Amino acid sequence: MTERTRDTPDATENEERSGGYVPLRSYGAIGDGRTVALIALDGRIDWLPIPSMDSPPVFASILDAEHGGHVALRPTGDASVERRYEPGTNVLVTTWTTDSGTCTVTDAMVTGVAGRLPWAEIGRCVQGVRGSVELEWAIVPGTLLGTAEPKRLDTVNGAVIGIDGITIAMVEQGFSPVHDDGPRFSGRFTTTEGSQHILTIVGTFDEPISLPRPEQSLAGIDRTLENWATWSKEFSYDGPWADAVQRSALALKLLIYSPTGAIAAAPTTSLPEDRRGGKNWDYRFAWVRDLAYTVHALSRFGLREETHAAVSWMIRTIAADDGGMPIFYTLDGRRTERVEERDVPGWDGIGPVTEGNRAADQLQLGVWGDVFAIMRQYVRSGNVLDRKTAKTLEGLADDACRRWEQPDSGMWELEDAHHYTTSKIGCWQALDAAVELHDAGQIDGTRDLWVKNRELIEDWVAEHAWNEELGHYVMHPDTDALDTSILLHAMSAFDRGPRMASTIRAIERELQRGPLVYRYSGLEDEESPFVACSFWLAAAMACTGRIDDARALMDDMVDQANDVGLFSEMIAEDGRFMGNLPQGLSHLALIQAALTIEEMSAAAEDSDDAAAA
Repeated sequence: MTERTRDTPDATENEERSGGYVPLRSYGAIGDGRTVALIALDGRIDWLPIPSMDSPPVFASILDAEHGGHVALRPTGDASVERRYEPGTNVLVTTWTTDSGTCTVTDAMVTGVAGRLPWAEIGRCVQGVRGSVELEWAIVPGTLLGTAEPKRLDTVNGAVIGIDGITIAMVEQGFSPVHDDGPRFSGRFTTTEGSQHILTIVGTFDEPISLPRPEQSLAGIDRTLENWATWSKEFSYDGPWADAVQRSALALKLLIYSPTGAIAAAPTTSLPEDRRGGKNWDYRFAWVRDLAYTVHALSRFGLREETHAAVSWMIRTIAADDGGMPIFYTLDGRRTERVEERDVPGWDGIGPVTEGNRAADQLQLGVWGDVFAIMRQYVRSGNVLDRKTAKTLEGLADDACRRWEQPDSGMWELEDAHHYTTSKIGCWQALDAAVELHDAGQIDGTRDLWVKNRELIEDWVAEHAWNEELGHYVMHPDTDALDTSILLHAMSAFDRGPRMASTIRAIERELQRGPLVYRYSGLEDEESPFVACSFWLAAAMACTGRIDDARALMDDMVDQANDVGLFSEMIAEDGRFMGNLPQGLSHLALIQAALTIEEMSAAAEDSDDAAAA
């Protein structure tokens, strides 16, 4: 910390917000392989858990504008703003233009020489471009969602902020003079052409804190840019929608928890799925389903390290768990059923705010298919299974034979158990992959049993899941409802024929609104359209021969991203982002659709060439 004065206004006084909140579309994300920060278009960091994505957030004004905490940085007066990611990176660059000049703010979650740092470090580098710009800033620690009170700790090396085991320190160059008010710090400064200023926020949990020198922080931002660029060079995709696909891959990289290889569904909790509230969930866990889709995407791009880490984490975790097949784990591989509601208002006053997820003890049969889809793709990519992994998979295949006839909660984690169509097909997918792995010499086991049950599931779906009168697959035999998760099984190749084509047309008629699609029938009054469903629809169209329609829908959906290419979980019909963000499943579905449309287009061209010959 440097010289302090007590007559500088707080940066929060000039923010143009509604009740302290901004639309969810406003957020960009930066991360370091362990945690993620969300930065609004007005320059405020409104979300940052320390030390990990699933830790309590020391900055959380996205859920509690008054007491959640934030880091503000923006011009003092009227300004226009544009922002972008540096190409091939998760480093965010914001350009501010005022009547007097222009400056840029480069935000990075700093990484080290050999990967992520052992502490959290955000560098905010301000550079003068033209003229002069006066900026104001503030560091306002929060209350960990109402569970603790931040305190100022004065030390021989400067003041730091302490809050329930978390220590936050500030290092600055050119941000002085600094105004302090207990644990809050703020100030103003002015850029000139060619000037450079740096504000660094460093955080640890239950450990000492290392304070970098300003020049080390500046070098750290440059190193972080280089590290991201090096990773992106390994990324191999030059097909259609390449920019959106690469941005989605970079968004997924933010969600990979590098200490274990787990992949978080999203780095946030309790962002509402609808303005009425109630459907506010904690997604800071590793869903087996999401991991399956991520492995499929990353392996297609030739990214071997993340693929192997995710596969190894999943198999180790399942093998060590003798309690069945959970649908998700904590990022360090534990089961959890803990759910706690916090006494904070939620984004824009829409609650509740929870830590933990109530779906932990559900049976979801589709997870068997997800696990085997991962392993089939892993082997198809040229890898080899060890004997312990093989034994684990053999047991899971036998378990699918025993359990596929049971009712479950389905993919959407519903409270009522039914014989969901896509749950049965998920078990079919597991057994189909098990047979393939057996025939490839990767696993042993009861192949004949797997084949028999695979055929029994096909018969069940034909008899119970298809409604001839309606002309589409139903969500389960006791309803006429449509369910968009059936679209996944055009991609899985369970059905790409007339029945799937007819079901796709029914989904378009009943669940599609413009490019947006609801998850299943009857949700229009409960929540917003689900982003992934639109991309699944585009992919399923391609799988059933409607390539032009698939491309048109894909074009429309790519345009639904925010200004820096990120997607939330849902998008309301009026275009507002809803739900947690950045949402891994949304970006995974974009990648799946792009790859599927490219693959189906190539196959159609080959077929046309063969016919012409």
